[in-house]
Amino acid sequence: MYDTRLKMSQIVGKGYNEFWKFKGRYRVVKGSRASKKSKTSALWYMANLSKEKYRQANLLVIRKTYRTLKDSCFTELKWAINRLGLQNQWVAKESPLEIVNVETGQKIFFRGLDDPLKVTSITVDVGVLCWLWIEEAYELMQESDFDTIDESIRGEVPEGLFKQITLTFNPWNEHHWIKKRFFDAPPDPDILAITTNYLCNEWLDEADKKVFERMKKQNPRRYRVAGLGDWGIVDGLVYENWHEQMFSLKQIQEQHPDLKSGFGLDYGFTNDPSAAFIGFVDLETHTIYVWDEMYEKGLSNKKIYDTLCKMGYGKDKFTAESAEPKSNAELKGYGMRVKGAEKGKDSINNGIQWIQDCTIIIHPRCVNFLTEISNYTWEKDKFGNKLNVPIDDFNHLMDAMRYGLEQYIRNNKWLY
Repeated sequence: MYDTRLKMSQIVGKGYNEFWKFKGRYRVVKGSRASKKSKTSALWYMANLSKEKYRQANLLVIRKTYRTLKDSCFTELKWAINRLGLQNQWVAKESPLEIVNVETGQKIFFRGLDDPLKVTSITVDVGVLCWLWIEEAYELMQESDFDTIDESIRGEVPEGLFKQITLTFNPWNEHHWIKKRFFDAPPDPDILAITTNYLCNEWLDEADKKVFERMKKQNPRRYRVAGLGDWGIVDGLVYENWHEQMFSLKQIQEQHPDLKSGFGLDYGFTNDPSAAFIGFVDLETHTIYVWDEMYEKGLSNKKIYDTLCKMGYGKDKFTAESAEPKSNAELKGYGMRVKGAEKGKDSINNGIQWIQDCTIIIHPRCVNFLTEISNYTWEKDKFGNKLNVPIDDFNHLMDAMRYGLEQYIRNNKWLY
């Protein structure tokens, strides 16, 4: 048990009183970066799973793709265990991802929607599966996916327990089904839908706060969402010719015998992610298949190489951002086959126009690609008129896609 002499407010902080006490079925939190929504959720679960009265409860943690769980929810829950002093009670295992209470046998399960059968077929040894946490719920583009998850929390629970699903996410797009289902719904005792932001996080230091102040001045649109937790207003999408669809490489190779590959790389580090586009294109039917992605901050060039090798793409040819020739040279030194994109006048718009003439089919696991393409819009002037320039945001995988498809775009007569 955690030390009850400590007030939970000292451990958790402020801004989540209603969240902490709510026992209805749906607890939905949209929030900005650094709003404590994930850490508070992790603390709530570890504190309550460890209580005597909830020792029959088990938790299922879900993200759209399983591979993203280890560095997000799994890590957050381990952090919460340490913060609450529960190291002797809970043990974390990595193969498979699982956190087990060594005293009671309770478990925290981790699943991805990329293996739906494993989501719906969970059985517990002790007690009941009554709590479910969906992190980055924005990644669930189809409401039907949520319905499937919702139905998995069923059956009677022992007296004193309750069934509850928690959704935490960044609200990038106001057209997302979560807004209509939970935030626009009439008052319902089974729904708590709240907004939090970094202003309720009393543990941010001055350097953290300056990031948001800079964002407020330089990128007001992003600040409204990533800073204040408001819904993103998406108007004037660059690409509307896409849809999400499950497919296999064997399937598309059989459909398109002359399928070509395209691998693109965009560099980032501290504030922006390094992003790799892994895709295929059929030039006859003008169809682009988005097969895989890399999307991560803080990667050195060696780590980029190691990550792509681990993903199985270490021997493929990449076209990368040409503004960083040193990075390209370093990756070549590690053995990666990479060249810089050829940039020129109007190269961005020429590339965009070619891609707009294609149908883009996106594999569901490419969650960051889906987020970017559904928020990549045209810039506007101060009067709200659209400009013929895309915004400098949600563009890391969008740029990587153009780099990766460079060799196929309109007879190669245009340049980046």
